Amino acid sequence: MRCSDGRVRWGVYGAAGVLFVLREADGHLVMLQKRSMMAHEGGTWSCAGGALDEGETAYEGALREASEEVGDVPVDHRVLGEYVFTPAHDWQYTTVVVEVEERFGDSMNFETDAVEWVHVTAVDSRPLHAGFAAAWPHLKGLIVQ
Repeated sequence: MRCSDGRVRWGVYGAAGVLFVLREADGHLVMLQKRSMMAHEGGTWSCAGGALDEGETAYEGALREASEEVGDVPVDHRVLGEYVFTPAHDWQYTTVVVEVEERFGDSMNFETDAVEWVHVTAVDSRPLHAGFAAAWPHLKGLIVQ
């Protein structure tokens, strides 16, 4: 849709993604998804996510998109928080931060080239999707408290 700021974004009802977190002995890991060249900003790393369906909450949409892109989400998980990016008054992207107890994930469709668990200190060294890069300092603050 063309948003009130003039930019075109995916998702008439907004969009949402999920950043999965795993606590290990050497620190926190996050699941990153390498976006395929067929996706927006292909070749960059981000979290799984996409457009919300009508009536869907950000949490519901984020988990649905994640299951489509990186596989079944573990049943035992807990929400640590969320960050909402609102670049226009008629559109927003919500990233839900979810802690899991085990590694999971694989490329499930054409949107994902790779899935990796990355230490939080190494995230900035990757070529990040612009939106995820802007949200990362806020998301990191929810993870490392």
